[in-house]
Amino acid sequence: MNEDAAVAADAAVAAGTAGAGAEPAGRVVVVTGGTRGVGAGIARAFLRAGAQVVVCARRPPDEPVEAAGRKAEFQPADLRDATAVEELFAQLGARYGRLDVLVNNAGGTPYRLLDEDGAERHARVLQLNLVAPLTVSLAAYPLLKESHGSVVMIGSVSGGRPSPGTAAYGAAKAGLENLAASMAVEWAPQVRVNTLVLGMVRTELSHLHYGDEDGIAAVGRTVPLGRLAEPSDVGEAAVFLASERAAYITGASLHLHGGGERPAFLDAATVNKER
Repeated sequence: MNEDAAVAADAAVAAGTAGAGAEPAGRVVVVTGGTRGVGAGIARAFLRAGAQVVVCARRPPDEPVEAAGRKAEFQPADLRDATAVEELFAQLGARYGRLDVLVNNAGGTPYRLLDEDGAERHARVLQLNLVAPLTVSLAAYPLLKESHGSVVMIGSVSGGRPSPGTAAYGAAKAGLENLAASMAVEWAPQVRVNTLVLGMVRTELSHLHYGDEDGIAAVGRTVPLGRLAEPSDVGEAAVFLASERAAYITGASLHLHGGGERPAFLDAATVNKER
């Protein structure tokens, strides 16, 4: 190889490395379920970082998702429909020519004890929270591989502890974290895959889980940092995992839970009380 060819080869390698870990500015990001709550917080964080952001959900947002004078594009999609998902990413590929970051955020569940419903209803929760992220990731993979992109799964502490009332959701989130770890190995070195494991986040639906403002504040006091997370906290962590600062992080689970839950036995014990 002559000197000029060697220089060109080195430049190509450097360009590929930069693509793998470049900051979000100018990149194309898809956030599933990005029209409200945690997803909108993630989308706004990427908008503030300068990315082109596409949010997808079954229904459009009540108001545009925007930040720093920039607006996310909305694309309707039922993420449980594999054909519709494949068509979505084909369209995005044709429009933008690339995809750099996929954030699998869409999910959720109502409170439902296991014996209050049949297996079919619980299976729908698994479908939305585990199968749909797999479906989306597979559809996005060719574009992500081309750009040396990144996948961020939005997990939950429910996947690592008993989750009464949301058992199927907890099982799905446990599976999602394992899926991400396996995906990170299979898709390396072209695509990085990580999981943000969320604790309690304050959103417009917090009252459904924690009650009124007094209930939300009381629940926040059980967290070592003294409050629930905000969607913006989640967004900044997602931007980090997609950035050059996390270029050597893949197959990891980053816990975003404010210190987690205080062990119940500490309050029940009759010795060694804090003063």
